[in-house]
Amino acid sequence: MDKADIVKAIMDEIEKKQSPAKAAPQNPGQICGLTEFVGTAIGDTIGLVIPNVDNNIQEKLGIDKKYRSLGIVGARTGAGPHAMAADEAVKSSNTQLLKFEMPRDTKGGGGHGCLIVFGADEVSDVKRAVEITLATLPGFFGDIYMNEAGHVEAQYTARASSVLAENFNAPLGKAWGLLSACPAAIGMVMSDTAVKSADVEVVMQCSPAKGTSYSNEFIIMFSGDSGAVKQAAMAGRDIAVQLLATLGSKPTSAGTPYII
Repeated sequence: MDKADIVKAIMDEIEKKQSPAKAAPQNPGQICGLTEFVGTAIGDTIGLVIPNVDNNIQEKLGIDKKYRSLGIVGARTGAGPHAMAADEAVKSSNTQLLKFEMPRDTKGGGGHGCLIVFGADEVSDVKRAVEITLATLPGFFGDIYMNEAGHVEAQYTARASSVLAENFNAPLGKAWGLLSACPAAIGMVMSDTAVKSADVEVVMQCSPAKGTSYSNEFIIMFSGDSGAVKQAAMAGRDIAVQLLATLGSKPTSAGTPYII
């Protein structure tokens, strides 16, 4: 089953329920009964809602007043997987992405955390977007490989939606891929290998001083035919994992790899 089938299966299951199940916590903490709390997920991720945002907060954030309700996802690690999961959420809910910010974080590691804000008139809509993000998130951690020295990340979608288009130059409705590695030196070789392996167009490139929060990463995003994008993602990922292994132990996946 490929990623598109996995996501469709998750969406079908959510449709069957009036209130979708919350994603299982990565590190279960105390039980929370607050109405603002939606759930938690991998990557020290928390999902929250504000049913009726204060006008002063709304104004200071520059949020259009038509978005009375906000869905909020915040995490310490994994900005790439969160972008992919948020993209799926916008595809499947009546919401608008209002903010996608990538703080320098990863709990002291080499990458980013994230702050995601969805907006809608009804709180049920933003809650659904948060729930979908939490539910789909674990799958997108599958092609992140880590050891004590750094990480390698690959992401792929056959159909990019507004989150990826607005934040990462992905052509709407087209195949899109991302490759990232820390240390950044590995990412440069990884990127070169990827674009030489398939007919893809690089649509965005980031380095420690360009497009990142000064993280020690080299990142490329690319588009093209679906098969070519997947091939490029796999080729770059595979060489980067081999290079990262020379700095420490064998890099291990944060979940179950889906780009196969």
